[in-house]
Amino acid sequence: MAEVQDGYYDSSTDSLRVEPIYESFLCPLNKQVMRDPVTIESGATFEREAILKWFKECASNGRRLICPVTRKELSSTELNPSIALRNTIDEWMHRNEAAKLDVARKSLTSESSEGDILQALEYVVEICQRSRSSRHVVRKVGLISFIADLLKNSSTKVRQKALESLCFVAKDDNDNMNDIAAGDNIRTIVKFLNHGRTQEKEQAVSLLYELSEHKPLSEKIGSVPGAILILVGLSSSKVENLLIVDRAEKTLDNLESCEKNVRQMAENGRLQPLLRLLLEGSSDTQLSMAAHLGELVLSNDVKVLVAQAAGSTLVHIMKSGNREAREAALKALNQISSYDTSAKILIEAGILPPLITDLFTVGSNQLPMRLKEVSATILANVVASGASFETIPLDCNRQTLVSEEIVHNLLHLISNTGPAIECKLLQVLVGLTTSPTTVQSIVDAIKSSGATVSLIQFVEAPQREVRMASIKLLNNISPFMGQELADAFRGNFSQLSSLVRVIADNNGISEEQAAAAGLIADLPPRDSVLTRRLLQDGAFSTIITKVIMVRQGEIRGGRFVNPFLEGLVRVVSRITFILDDDPNIIAVAREYNLTALFTDLLQMNGLDTVQIVSATALENLSRQSKRLTRVVPAPNQGLCFSIFPCLGQKSVATGGCRVHVGICSARESFCLLEGKAVEKLIACLDHNNEKVVEAALAALSTLLEDGVDIDQGVVVLCDAEGVNPILEVLCENRTEALRQRAVWAVERILRVNGIADEISGNQNVCTALVEAFRHGDYRTRQYAEKALKHVDKLPNFSGIFSMMGAQ
Repeated sequence: MAEVQDGYYDSSTDSLRVEPIYESFLCPLNKQVMRDPVTIESGATFEREAILKWFKECASNGRRLICPVTRKELSSTELNPSIALRNTIDEWMHRNEAAKLDVARKSLTSESSEGDILQALEYVVEICQRSRSSRHVVRKVGLISFIADLLKNSSTKVRQKALESLCFVAKDDNDNMNDIAAGDNIRTIVKFLNHGRTQEKEQAVSLLYELSEHKPLSEKIGSVPGAILILVGLSSSKVENLLIVDRAEKTLDNLESCEKNVRQMAENGRLQPLLRLLLEGSSDTQLSMAAHLGELVLSNDVKVLVAQAAGSTLVHIMKSGNREAREAALKALNQISSYDTSAKILIEAGILPPLITDLFTVGSNQLPMRLKEVSATILANVVASGASFETIPLDCNRQTLVSEEIVHNLLHLISNTGPAIECKLLQVLVGLTTSPTTVQSIVDAIKSSGATVSLIQFVEAPQREVRMASIKLLNNISPFMGQELADAFRGNFSQLSSLVRVIADNNGISEEQAAAAGLIADLPPRDSVLTRRLLQDGAFSTIITKVIMVRQGEIRGGRFVNPFLEGLVRVVSRITFILDDDPNIIAVAREYNLTALFTDLLQMNGLDTVQIVSATALENLSRQSKRLTRVVPAPNQGLCFSIFPCLGQKSVATGGCRVHVGICSARESFCLLEGKAVEKLIACLDHNNEKVVEAALAALSTLLEDGVDIDQGVVVLCDAEGVNPILEVLCENRTEALRQRAVWAVERILRVNGIADEISGNQNVCTALVEAFRHGDYRTRQYAEKALKHVDKLPNFSGIFSMMGAQ
């Protein structure tokens, strides 16, 4: 049925009328029953609106003013109300309305046919469209409950028509709305939103919209489980038609009149109503909204939205509200601050000064410890955002979060509060020491406060979160105060043992394990006391086992596996730094076959630190070879280089090492040649990281040191095609340290006459040596001078002076 104005009657739907329509009731122009009949000069009667439209059209078109019925020309447009006819029509309508309602009442039952029910519902719609009083009559005769029962009818057409009928019944009539909402009718209507067909959804959401116009029903609608969630989903849907989306949005707008609904909307991702009340509501409303905000689980995007919209308001409440309001604001800020972007917005809103005040205030005005814990959590969240805290003032004295006094106060709190606050404040220091711009300030403050020992004690904390935060902090500062930490650990070996137990845990690879490994690795490597303690605790056995398992892929640890492995390898390498101190340490290196282990680790491309440490460890091990080899008579030596044809093929005694001139092995004497490490070290000379190149070259240089057969060391390098890579390192001149090592190695290689003759014609090498001689430091210039003499680029004055002395 088409939409009509209040009081308008559409005869096209009146197929089962009790009394027939009299022709005099119909307007000759629009053919509809008249509601306001008027008579014109010709004596004909029309609906007022219809004849006025006729007069207007005549005037606008320039036609003669005539009667549309008699076609006689009119001299006047005067309208005379036909009161008698109007009363007669009204009485006729009321009789028919009563008759139709009686028909509807009898038809609106489950026993009636689908056709009869649909016709009856059409009657109801027709009657409700007449006027508000007609809708009142529908309620008065008890039809609403009959129609509501049809919402559970098995016929889709009946359910849809029932929903449509109730929309008309509810229009602008609060009493009717209350009757429609009785019992579980709203729950039934909501079900159509989730499971109904498109037309049923349209009618159901339109009905809910009509009901939501009556404020007392807002809470009842919101109390239906899932109602607000479904409406929120429909309002943001990309697949539903525009009518459904629009009606769902308008229904939600109406439901905002109830605070309970606003909280539900926030829980389901519709935050704007809550934020609006938080910003514009009364003090009590603001408190309620802030408290609820603190209970929500927000997505990161929503945290940013809330921080932008309400961050300043929440910070203001935290600073100036009463105890209850501050608690609500703190809990809300705790939620928002847990994402880096939103945390930075809160920093701009001025959250840091009141946070520090809350934490440091003591006495009658101090916050309860449970709220100080929340403040500490927020501070930890904010610091984790990575902002430039060294530039953000906390007070009029321009102190910052990394100022010595502030850090001292944080350290004092850490030592004098419970585990919860300890953990969060340790996390604050972890965040500040993660940044390269602030770590030194924190290190200086820790040193000046003498807090090293107290911080280390937390590695034995029974609370895992406290222990992990402590280990991460100590790991961050260990590169800057390794000696201080070593001194502290020597004072209480049990704390070092606790770190080993953390590393030994077999539940994958955690951040805590990676930090513990890194912390031990940063302790001075030549500290034999700590290394022996680690041996005593069985640490090296555990760590080497884990290294092998990681290397073989038996342990997987996600993003922490690489730092964990790097730390472990550095810890194992400690053994190689104290080989001179104790024969027992030599035995340990042999037991674990460290030469083979570090040779294998050299191949871990992409892990520069592992390669650097492994090459350095091999250097340390190789330096022991000359004193650990079993001496045998030197074999006859021949010279032959695959690169330098002036040298012949060597010959050595069976089982003898030509470099160390004895019986060598990788396990017993740590020989690089026997351990097949030479080729792998040479491969590292082509690395992009000059630190890897430097470490590899240092290890290879042990084959050219005093105390070994240098000529045979050169032979080994030649056989492994390692001389040219060393010359290329020299020519590249990447760093001063690397140039010094390269010049030293080249000078040793050039002591072999045949090679010197070959290289003397290499202009690049000679130029590199000249540059080193001109621009290197004192040691580099000395080595370069000797090398240049080998290739006859500088005169050998020592020989001349010795001849002059003989004369």
